[in-house]
Amino acid sequence: MKKITLDNPFAAPVFHREITASTMLDARTLAEHGKPHGSVVAADVQEAGRGRVPTRPWKSEKGQNLLFTILLRYSGIAAIPPAVTLRTGLALALAIEDFAPALQGRLRVKWPNDVMIPLPSGTHGKIAGILTEGDGENVYIGIGVNVGQAEFPPDIRDKAGSIALALRVASLPPDSRFRLLEAFLRRLHAEIEGPSTTGSWRERLEERLYLNGRRVRFIAGAADSGRVVEGVLCGIGVGGELLIQGQHGTEAFVTGELEAYYTALGMKL
Repeated sequence: MKKITLDNPFAAPVFHREITASTMLDARTLAEHGKPHGSVVAADVQEAGRGRVPTRPWKSEKGQNLLFTILLRYSGIAAIPPAVTLRTGLALALAIEDFAPALQGRLRVKWPNDVMIPLPSGTHGKIAGILTEGDGENVYIGIGVNVGQAEFPPDIRDKAGSIALALRVASLPPDSRFRLLEAFLRRLHAEIEGPSTTGSWRERLEERLYLNGRRVRFIAGAADSGRVVEGVLCGIGVGGELLIQGQHGTEAFVTGELEAYYTALGMKL
C-alpha cells in the first residue's frame, strides 16, 4: 500500500494499491493500525469488490474507474451523522459535477446508495455505488465510480453509465480518477463536518433525489420479502428513510429497493 499526495481536507493520508481484494478490507486494516479519521485507500482493481446486495458484485475495468474506501472515526454510534450514506451520495453527485461542469444539475441520488446519470438513450443509469459498514466507532464507506469506462458487460449495459459516456468522449486522462477523488473529499468534508451538517441536508438531497415526486414500485425489506408498495415517492425522513405516499397515507422505509417507475399505463421504464 503506497501513500500518495492528494489534497484531503480531513488532514488524513491517502493510500493507493494497484490490485487488492477489497478496499473495504484495506480500510479495516488502516483502522487497526490507528490511521486517523478521513484516511482513504484507493485501488486500480478490486478482485472481490462488493455491492450492497451480495449477488451484485461491483464490476470495473482496470485503471478506468475510481474505487476507494474512506475511514471515518466517531466517539460512538450517536456521533455518526444521520443518513451518512445518502449524504455521501449527495457529496459524490456534487463532486462529479465539479469535476465535469458540463454535467451540472444532471446527477441524481437514488435511495439508498446509488448515484444516477443520464444515458445517451434518454434514461438514467448507475454511475456510482456506495457501501457503508461500521463496527461501532468506525464507519467504512466504500465507493465505486465509473469514470473512463466506455463498455460494460451485456447484463448491465443498459443500466450503467460513466462520466466518459455522459460527456460523449472516448477516454479521460488516467489521473482523472484522482482529481475526482479530491473533489469528492472536499464535498464530503463540507457535507458532514462543515456548516451544512446543521443545515437543510434533506432539502438539498430531495432536490436531487431520483424519482422524487414520481410514481414508484418499491420492494420493502429484503428482496424476497414479497411486500410490494406502489405510490408516489415524496421525499426523505429525518433519519434518511424513504417516504412513499400510497393508498393508506405516507409510509417510511429504512430498507428495500426502488424497483421501477410506472407510467399511468402501467409500463415499466
